Amino acid sequence: MTAILARVRLSEFWARMDRHLGAGYARTWARDQTLTPLRGRTVCVALEEGEDPKLVWRAVCEVLSLPARER
Repeated sequence: MTAILARVRLSEFWARMDRHLGAGYARTWARDQTLTPLRGRTVCVALEEGEDPKLVWRAVCEVLSLPARER
């Protein structure tokens, strides 16, 4: 059950990334852009290291100055 929940959260995370950055750019940005709220890690590294996708999304929102309703 936990693995399924993790996949759903990751799926939602990537859907949000695609919606805000575009499907063609979201993964590139996530791979290349280091984020201060993630202690200088990229989104991809943070997720690979087991960071909760919700926390990673909040960091993305902060860096991109997305409105509070997106968090």
